Amino acid sequence: MTTLQPEPAARREVILIRHGETEWSLSGQHTGSTDIPLTAQGEEAARGLAPLLARHPFSLVLCSPLQRARRTCELAGLGAQARLEPDLVEWDYGAYEGLTTTEIQAQRPGWMVFRDGCPDGESPAQVGERVDRVIGRLRQEGGRVALVAHGHLLRVFVARWIGLTPGHGAHFLLDTATLTVLSDYRGLPAVQCWNAPLAPGP
Repeated sequence: MTTLQPEPAARREVILIRHGETEWSLSGQHTGSTDIPLTAQGEEAARGLAPLLARHPFSLVLCSPLQRARRTCELAGLGAQARLEPDLVEWDYGAYEGLTTTEIQAQRPGWMVFRDGCPDGESPAQVGERVDRVIGRLRQEGGRVALVAHGHLLRVFVARWIGLTPGHGAHFLLDTATLTVLSDYRGLPAVQCWNAPLAPGP
C-alpha cells in the first residue's frame, strides 16, 4: 500500500539588506540610535541594488525606522511597499555609541559586542529576543520577504535563523549595501547566499 506524503511547504525566502555606507560605518564608529544619513557613495550603492531586487516581487518588506535604512529601502526600489519595524533597529550600544572598537577596548580590553553587550545598552540576548520576534512573524507568513536593517542586527538575525545563539553573529561578516538570502533546505533553515554583491575593495 502506497503512503501519501504531505506536499512540501511553499519555499520561504528572506532577503536581508544592510543599509548603505555612512560616515560612521566608514570610520568604524558604533552607530545605534544616532540617526545619520548615507554618504553619496552609500546612496549610489543602494541604487545599485534596485535591479537585483526588481526581478521578483515581495510579499512583505520590513524596514528599520532609522533614516539610513529607510533611504536605502527607498533607493533600492522598495520604499512604496515598506512597513517600519521597530524590532529591526540597530543594537543599542548605550555608553559605547559613537565609539570605535579600539576606543572601547582601551577601556575594556578584549571587549566584543556579540559576547559582552554594552553598558546602558543591549545584551546579545536582548537583541536576540527582538530578532526572534521578527523570525517568528516571518515563519508564520511565509512567502518572499525583504528586511532592510543594520550590520550587527542582521548578523544576529542569520545566527538565530539557523538556530545558533545571538553571539554566533560574530562569525558572519557583513558589508554595507549587500544582499543576503535565507531560505530552507529540506525543512531546515539555511543560508542560500551571504554578503553579495560584495562591496568594492580599497
